[in-house]
Amino acid sequence: MHPGASASRSNSAILRHLDQMIKNRGIAMSLKAAAAAVRENAHAPYSNFKVGAAVRSASGQIYVGCNVENVAYPEGTCAEAGAIAAMVAAGETELAEVYVIADCPTPITPCGGCRQKIKEFASGDVKVIMATTDGAEQETTIGGLLPGAFDADHMERS
Repeated sequence: MHPGASASRSNSAILRHLDQMIKNRGIAMSLKAAAAAVRENAHAPYSNFKVGAAVRSASGQIYVGCNVENVAYPEGTCAEAGAIAAMVAAGETELAEVYVIADCPTPITPCGGCRQKIKEFASGDVKVIMATTDGAEQETTIGGLLPGAFDADHMERS
């Protein structure tokens, strides 16, 4: 056994433990609490505008994402996109509910691109809750946020 073998096993055990903690926390936490908690992990050194998102899939599992900025601004990732990517990476493709939170004067709305990303995995009546860190919330649907959405039906003749 080489010197790094015990460290490698130790790291594997830590990763398994962290994975279980994350899964348990996601199940036990509300969508609001999950979004607020992950918001703290946002990488926003340029704007200092941290956003957290949590999505509930059709199975009931919660997936989270936070914004990740890059010095080359267009290369950043929105919180909603991160949460959706986590859901898809886990093998799920249907959204049941979305919660987005940021520290701003009025509830934060998903950007246009994220509205389209949400619509890709949600029917028009899926609830979207937008919130501030001060507790203000506004509830709508993805159909309300993105009326006339471009969807797969538009590709029918392709």
